[in-house]
Amino acid sequence: MVQNQESYTAKLCAFARAWHSNTARQKIFDDFLAYDLMGWESYESIKRQIAADFTNGTRDDFSRFINQYFAPIPLARLRFTESRLHKFAENEPVQYVVCGAGADSFSFRNSNPNIEVFEVDHPDTQRYKRERIRTLEWNVPKNVHFVPVDFEKETMIGGMLNAGFSTQKRTFFSILGVSYYLTLPVFSNTLEQIASLSSLGSVVSFDFPLKEGNFPPRVAELEQITEDLGESMRGGFTYGEISRTLYALGFQIDTYYPPEKVQEHYFKDRSDGMRAWENVSLLSATFTNGRTYE
Repeated sequence: MVQNQESYTAKLCAFARAWHSNTARQKIFDDFLAYDLMGWESYESIKRQIAADFTNGTRDDFSRFINQYFAPIPLARLRFTESRLHKFAENEPVQYVVCGAGADSFSFRNSNPNIEVFEVDHPDTQRYKRERIRTLEWNVPKNVHFVPVDFEKETMIGGMLNAGFSTQKRTFFSILGVSYYLTLPVFSNTLEQIASLSSLGSVVSFDFPLKEGNFPPRVAELEQITEDLGESMRGGFTYGEISRTLYALGFQIDTYYPPEKVQEHYFKDRSDGMRAWENVSLLSATFTNGRTYE
């Protein structure tokens, strides 16, 4: 399982969601609580650093940079995942597990009482988030559970069961933004833990980078940016590697958007020039073999 402490790239993604919500006319995904959850001080600090490190300081250049590099991936994966989640939860009570929740705001945007939320994250990251919630004086809904897990010392399974998670309920798991930094064996271990917790009909959703293809320069440029920030990408996976891993664990892929489909569904006819990332795919898979954790 990934060690998902608060990272600078995670803060950049949160900033991009807040920026998009505050400024975009054509919204791909409106995370209207992202700014509040970040806070003015953190938002402005990241804004100044991006302007200093990556742009010439003008608003137009700043917007182009955010739209080109930081916004497309987090916006598309949240749109994909939450759209799939809402369909999943239409007819019965379900559980939603946000792996590496970070600054995710779903728990406070959710209007469906049938969705019981489990936010899983490193204790330090979760502590910071809960302090922000207290500062904002937000009431934590009764159907929201915070599950602190130190992935270097414990598995997600124990933490989930101790938090009241039921292996008998259909569950939707999201793992967004982490596969870029993992090798296939480490990511497979994450999926294996999810399979161990899954009842028949549960779903897992995630984004992942493709490692094969003729990609434009910005793909290598983003990899260099994250490397400079101290977070090295691992090169990605092929669709075949991902599909074989899921099948071996009892999952069947139900929805797959390669980059061209992501472009068609979420970025077509935009006036701001924002495009889908050319090496990033979106996927959801359903657990079909009925095995549960004992």
